[in-house]
Amino acid sequence: MSKSRIWCDSGMDNNPSMVTVSGLPGSGTTTVCGVLQRHLGWVHLNAGAIFRQLAAEAGLDLATYGRRAELDGSIDCRLDARMVAMARQEGHAILEGRLTGWMAKRHQLPALRCWVDAPISVRAARVSQRDQQPLDEAITGMQQREASEAQRYKAFHSIDITEYSVYHVVLDSEHRSADQIADHIISCLREAGA
Repeated sequence: MSKSRIWCDSGMDNNPSMVTVSGLPGSGTTTVCGVLQRHLGWVHLNAGAIFRQLAAEAGLDLATYGRRAELDGSIDCRLDARMVAMARQEGHAILEGRLTGWMAKRHQLPALRCWVDAPISVRAARVSQRDQQPLDEAITGMQQREASEAQRYKAFHSIDITEYSVYHVVLDSEHRSADQIADHIISCLREAGA
């Protein structure tokens, strides 16, 4: 992935009132969203947190609910529906999650869609440090999780997670700090009239 932004011809709306921030585990999306929230004052909606709420509502632990989601596409649909409803209710929102860019496009949300990217070696080092686990375990766990998610997204949603054309901007977090990425996203929002 390039170290600079990549604009895709995907028809960004003028005056977007939302930002989607997507990326693979360890890419830095949560940190970027925190910086954006501090600067913009917009609500931060995290797909992972909503997924945990849905698991609790179903009376299941997260691991069991995650295994169920691998077999039941309606779980992701419920997650998307809840996130879309919350985003529309809030008006100005930062939507974080692996599929939020795709979701925003499909539901025609007025959003700047962003992907945060980094090589697996960088992401695994971050996850290893964050979760206090050996690097080789982090890499193995990430590879298994990403393969499972990619298969689920393709089977249930016809989404190729490696396809970046849905995003207005793609940024490399290996060579940019979260503050630099957030500044760039804010600049893009201003360019679009937000």
